[in-house]
Amino acid sequence: MKEGIHPKVYKAKLVCACGNVVEVLSTKGEVVNVEICSACHPFFTGKQRFVDTAGRIDRFRKKYAKFAK
Repeated sequence: MKEGIHPKVYKAKLVCACGNVVEVLSTKGEVVNVEICSACHPFFTGKQRFVDTAGRIDRFRKKYAKFAK
């Protein structure tokens, strides 16, 4: 293996916005902040959360209403 080409690996704490903290190996640093993790992601929890930001569903229906005929 070549010397000096491998990044430094840290034993990092992964801190999620939901409050979950997990210890992982990372090249990003000792503390990594994330917005979503396996404890709060709908795929892993089985719970579906619908977020309607600024009426996205209504805008979609309005945009494609002419094709519903």
